[in-house]
Amino acid sequence: MKKTVTHAAAYIFFVLFAIVIILPLVWMIVTGFKTNQELFLSPFSLPGQWMWENYVDAWKQGIGIYLSNSVIITVAATVLSTFVSCLAAYPLARLNFKAKKLWIYIILGGLMLAPQSSVISLFKMVKIAGLYDTRTSLILIDAAFRIPFATFLNMTFYKSISYSLDESAYMDGATTWQIFCKIIAPLSKPIIASCAIVSFRAVWNELMFANIMLQSTAKKTVPVGLMNFQGMTTTNWTLVVASMVIASLPLVIAFLLLQKQFVRGLTAGSVKG
Repeated sequence: MKKTVTHAAAYIFFVLFAIVIILPLVWMIVTGFKTNQELFLSPFSLPGQWMWENYVDAWKQGIGIYLSNSVIITVAATVLSTFVSCLAAYPLARLNFKAKKLWIYIILGGLMLAPQSSVISLFKMVKIAGLYDTRTSLILIDAAFRIPFATFLNMTFYKSISYSLDESAYMDGATTWQIFCKIIAPLSKPIIASCAIVSFRAVWNELMFANIMLQSTAKKTVPVGLMNFQGMTTTNWTLVVASMVIASLPLVIAFLLLQKQFVRGLTAGSVKG
């Protein structure tokens, strides 16, 4: 009886928690179909007339361009940071070599570096390299700031994998690269997916560097583009909300595709010994 009550209470708690999360999303989607007058006079009611034009106008006014730029930059930066962090974490977690601790401190030291403190230096470097106002500059910067945390996650997971697998592979004549590609990487899919989702979300929402490093309107990302939808005197807020709904779709899709691996990655540390 006590166990049943506990399960029921947990079920009710998670249902309420889901409602708290879902309601703001539903409200945002519905608001995208309203007029500005309905938004301010009856913010929590259904629209009198569903204004599909808001989403069409949002796309025509540039959200489509911003969306494509964000997809290109985010996917490239996520793939680059995830790939580099996997390669960096393997020797740090499973191999013995000189200056190993020093490299660990250097890479993890990046976790303590605030992006704001490096803006001027990075801006000068980008200008000197001739990468100002290019997507490449933003891809490299975003990937660089994602690598330390992803490396830390991968290192933790790699250490939980039995070292006997490496020893057996070495005895069979496998190289270090073959062990990584055929044993470690396949076993690490959950944590790789977790790193990818965390990086994807961070890069997608990044505003500061995107606003500084990109000047051309045709190259701006979604966060910067949404700022352009807000006028100096008047703002079509329902258009802004519609743009936010469209801009959030890739992030939602990415999470839905990788959610199983993401959850497994979060729980892997407690399951493996």
